[in-house]
Amino acid sequence: QSPEAYFAHTPGLKVVVPRGPNKAKGLLLACVKDNDPCIVFEPKTLYRAAVEEVPVAAFESPIGKADVLRAGTDVTLIGWGTQIHVLQEVANMAKQQLDVSCEVIDLVSILPWDKETICNSVKKTGRALIAHEAPLTNGFGGELAATIQEECFLHLESPVLRVTGWDTPFPHVFEPFYIPDKHRCLAGIRKLIEY
Repeated sequence: QSPEAYFAHTPGLKVVVPRGPNKAKGLLLACVKDNDPCIVFEPKTLYRAAVEEVPVAAFESPIGKADVLRAGTDVTLIGWGTQIHVLQEVANMAKQQLDVSCEVIDLVSILPWDKETICNSVKKTGRALIAHEAPLTNGFGGELAATIQEECFLHLESPVLRVTGWDTPFPHVFEPFYIPDKHRCLAGIRKLIEY
């Protein structure tokens, strides 16, 4: 399940979602030191697929600051958690197959979230694709899309696009068909460019 939007409705909470072990350590240590209550979501990929070198020394990743993982000029790809790995692969595919330059942003923090980084990127590229594993209806991507529309309207070359899980109960055995994959995201990029 991806219930981050439930908790984002609670004023006073901080909600973060790491994309891998390195970010998980930095966010966990930052949350422990924070004065506000924090929720750290742990995507399953942290346990079974993500491999990174993690420093032994203590370090913190700032809460509320997004990471621009790849600079681009044509489309802004926004995600968090496991979806970041999909978006990085899709950015490579878009460059090779469509000659489209994608900027990949890991939101990292759901509450508070980094509006400045997101809006600056979308104003530069003119297009935004938001990918998350939660269902479309009331998913946190809707908040991002609304803010992008309000703040970046005159810069947009196409409507903001969301690629998400389906509005159904999460089907564990059919997870590959439920979670947004590289093919659905690449089709979304093509739709944005051809709009």
